[in-house]
Amino acid sequence: MADIERLTITLPTDMAATIKSAVEGGDYASASEVIRAALRDWKLKRALQLQELEALKADIDKGLADVAAGRVKKFDAAKIIARGRKLLADRPTSA
Repeated sequence: MADIERLTITLPTDMAATIKSAVEGGDYASASEVIRAALRDWKLKRALQLQELEALKADIDKGLADVAAGRVKKFDAAKIIARGRKLLADRPTSA
C-alpha cells in the first residue's frame, strides 16, 4: 500500500453529516474512504477542466492567428440570428 499521511480537516456540519451518513448507510467503511473517493472524483474532474481550458486556449490562439493573418469576415448579427432561428425551427419536436 502507498505511504499514508494522517491529516486533520475541518468541514461544515452539513458536509460532515453527509460523510457520516455514507458510512452509516454502508456505502463506505470509513470517513477516510469517503474522502479518498471524493478526491479521486475531484482529480478526474479537474483534469477534464484543464483539458477543456487548454482546448479553449488553443481555439483562442487560432482565432487570434486568423485575425493577424487577415482571415476574418464581417460580423453579421442578423445573419447569425436568422441561422439560429432556422436551426431551432428545423429541430424535431417530441410529442
